[in-house]
Amino acid sequence: MSVDGWNTVLVLGGIRSGKSEFAESLVTDAPVVRYVATAPEGDPEDTEWATRLAAHRARRPGSWTTEETTEDPRRLADVLASAETNETVLVDDLGGWVTVLLDPDHQPADDVATIAELAEAIRGCAARVVLVSPEVGLSLVPTTPLGRAFTDALGAANRAVADACDAVVLVVAGQPVWLKSVAAVTEPAAPATEPAATVTAATAAGTAPVAASLADTEPTPEVQLPDVLTHTPPATPTPEPGNAWAAPTMALPMVATGLVIQPGMELPMPDEYAGPQAVDRLATLDVPGAGLGVLDRVVGFAAATQGTSTPAAWGSVRVLLLHGDHAGGASAGTVAGESARRAAQARAGQGALARLAAESGASLQVVDTPAAAPIEDQPALTAEQVESALRYGWRLAEQAADAGVQLLVLGACGAGTEAAAAAVLAATAGAEPPAVLGRVITESGEIDDAAWMTRCAAVRDALHRTRRSSRGAKDILAELGGGDVAVATGVLLGATARRVPVLLDGPVGLAAGMVSRDLAGQARHWCLLADHGGHPAVRLAADVLGLTPLLDLRLDLGEGANALVALPLLRSVLALAAALPAHPSLGGGDDTDPAGDEPESTDPSYADPDLTEPDSTGPDVTEPDFAEPEPAGPGPASTGTDEQPASGLRAG
Repeated sequence: MSVDGWNTVLVLGGIRSGKSEFAESLVTDAPVVRYVATAPEGDPEDTEWATRLAAHRARRPGSWTTEETTEDPRRLADVLASAETNETVLVDDLGGWVTVLLDPDHQPADDVATIAELAEAIRGCAARVVLVSPEVGLSLVPTTPLGRAFTDALGAANRAVADACDAVVLVVAGQPVWLKSVAAVTEPAAPATEPAATVTAATAAGTAPVAASLADTEPTPEVQLPDVLTHTPPATPTPEPGNAWAAPTMALPMVATGLVIQPGMELPMPDEYAGPQAVDRLATLDVPGAGLGVLDRVVGFAAATQGTSTPAAWGSVRVLLLHGDHAGGASAGTVAGESARRAAQARAGQGALARLAAESGASLQVVDTPAAAPIEDQPALTAEQVESALRYGWRLAEQAADAGVQLLVLGACGAGTEAAAAAVLAATAGAEPPAVLGRVITESGEIDDAAWMTRCAAVRDALHRTRRSSRGAKDILAELGGGDVAVATGVLLGATARRVPVLLDGPVGLAAGMVSRDLAGQARHWCLLADHGGHPAVRLAADVLGLTPLLDLRLDLGEGANALVALPLLRSVLALAAALPAHPSLGGGDDTDPAGDEPESTDPSYADPDLTEPDSTGPDVTEPDFAEPEPAGPGPASTGTDEQPASGLRAG
């Protein structure tokens, strides 16, 4: 199940509130689900009721098993008692169960005793249990005896089940409000290796906060985040106080173990109007040619993520280098210890990535991620490691946002990352491993076909091993993705929550983008892809995510370094678009000196002070002295550049 620490959950809600859909979302990543249907078939001529039942059946995945308790409501307690620890039981719903319980065909019956048996079965159930029930406590008292009997019995059942469950959530108009959380349940302390996420309870306009209280929660020990390296003093200006680019935008549900990262999170979207407005503005700029070409997408992206039609060039940039190896056949053809050497290089300010970061004035953070087990034999990570890695990545993004970072660049250096990304793509997009696995190049520049075949076999065997497993986001990270992909996914989600754009580069970042779709579909809209690098996995993932590469340089300097090569170009485009005025024909100002528009004087006594021979009547052939800080004085030959334009751009 997607929620940490919960074994039993009661989902309450009114009619058409979305309670069933929310309950189903809690079990999407469970490997074995037993669906217990409690509602009777009803009148065969009641087509509306039959349509409702058919809609519920259509939503259930084919891997779920279904059981019915309509013949005997007491059987529900037996189903829960027989459930095993590896199962998840979804009961939908208690309203139908009470309806059958009160049916005259099952009378006489002791309703109170049957409800008590159900509550006791929930407490003793070894499996995880999600129960759905209508909330009738807010409605009017029915006018008929049968209606009053139903509401009384269902109200008693809801109270007894809520008392037996670890957590209770009320769904109102599709929005979950947690009435009872795991904070009230005694649990062992979270391990010291699991970082706790800190989410500021600030709310953006139009975004309602989720009710959550941590007042009685013991603080979880935090793992120290890696140092932020600046090998040369950054040339970027200090972010202005109150910069709202990365301001917290929403509160998220919390439990005792920290931030809940689960499917269906509602994170912010970029401004849908600012992007098109910025692109339309480019057509009005005073440029001699046709404009920026395909790079107008950079301006549109920056405008949408900054919320303005005149976006500024990114000043503060941070590179996150994720270091994590994949064992087994995924790393075939790599030299042992090579990725650790690359990470040490970056920490020391050496190598392509660190040097490019220094040239760009970007800070660098080298992040060690959990090593992944051989995916052909066993899961890459445990479920606990996946949760910890997701939160760790979220914290890294939050730390960057709090420091005023305006753009994150995601990179990776690990053995087997290409194969792990191929496995993720095969699981999420239905790709064939050989089609998305790039050729293996040895240190001497030769193609290693044997290593490539070993990687393909490892991915094939991993997919065969997990063919019956759930394809939920966390399951894919645990079974196939590994630590670097899990941390990268957390970074994308955390950056989205704080409105920080991410420049992707390479298979790990794109694999994380594929996984993040099922957790928060908004994340991909905050991502920018500079260059596909000729990598087949990057090409396919970019196509699925709708990310069009800006360039086709086919650089292969290492994941993250390719993006830094393109960064100065992207910054220049944004700076130019922000500084240039509109064309004079469209009402824009002319950045030349008004004196330059005056007609040339015909007075023979006029002498140009810039000419070497003032009395010459021939054409001006003397080259101007560009070493002079200012022209000698005004006159017809002045170019008007003695005044610095507001944009800071000057010819020469």
